[in-house]
Amino acid sequence: MNFLTLVAQAAPKTVADSTFRDALEQKIQAISHMSVQDIINMVVKDTISIALKILVALAVFYIGRWLIRRVRKIMTRILVKRDVDVSLRGFLLSLVSITLMIFLIVIVVGIIGINTTSFIALFASAGLAIGMALSGTLQNFAGGVMILVFRPFRVGDFIEAQGQSGTVKEIQLTNTIINTPDNKTIMIPNGGISTGIVNNYSREAKRRVDWTFGIGYGDDYDKAKAVLLRLIKADSRIHADPEPFIALTSLGDSSVNIVVRVWVDSPDYWSVYFDMNEKVYKTFPAEGLNIPFPQMDVHLYQDK
Repeated sequence: MNFLTLVAQAAPKTVADSTFRDALEQKIQAISHMSVQDIINMVVKDTISIALKILVALAVFYIGRWLIRRVRKIMTRILVKRDVDVSLRGFLLSLVSITLMIFLIVIVVGIIGINTTSFIALFASAGLAIGMALSGTLQNFAGGVMILVFRPFRVGDFIEAQGQSGTVKEIQLTNTIINTPDNKTIMIPNGGISTGIVNNYSREAKRRVDWTFGIGYGDDYDKAKAVLLRLIKADSRIHADPEPFIALTSLGDSSVNIVVRVWVDSPDYWSVYFDMNEKVYKTFPAEGLNIPFPQMDVHLYQDK
């Protein structure tokens, strides 16, 4: 068995591509018919060609790295100018840098002469596998990016989302952390927040406070309305514009119900709400107005 036969048998074990095997066999056969001087010339020529490719690849690599740094600096200035969240800023810069670096490596490997098809297929397969394994996490991650970009709420806002209410303490890339009024810390996945309904109580500077007060049947409605208006005007936290709204809303089973609507600064909402309840409870009886409670009239009839 000669040398060419051994190489031909060994090549399929180390090289999967049949086209490459055929080219290798032809190359070996051509070498076997060449003189020593021709072989030396060919080696020198191939060495120079490879060296030139390596030099070009190194030049492209360093130029590419310089361009990536320039792109990163430009992106940093843009993101800082637009006041993008620090967490999102770092993520976007890293994502762009890594993506551009992968493209640069593929280009450099192609310049050297290595087939890049397998690299691209490998990256695609790895991306698909990672995406399937981390589908839920990636959904929360994408939701965090959307929240940090569009900012439906900020740190310090009082929100209601996914059945939970509280003050936003921190916005992470996968979770939003809130503190409830009773000082519980709750972590809400961003995927649900980004696709669900979010009630942001702190977004607007003013909020409307609504009450429904009841007086007894037979009480003077005009007097009750005047008392409520007096209490409203005495509270400096309540805005005069828009004007307070007072109206008889319904005739209930046990009371005549009066609806009251006023506007206040958002931070004053609950203090005004509770204070007015207390004032009405103390003032109505002093003004001769009854605060009814649910009751039932029972009529007894004697059979004859």
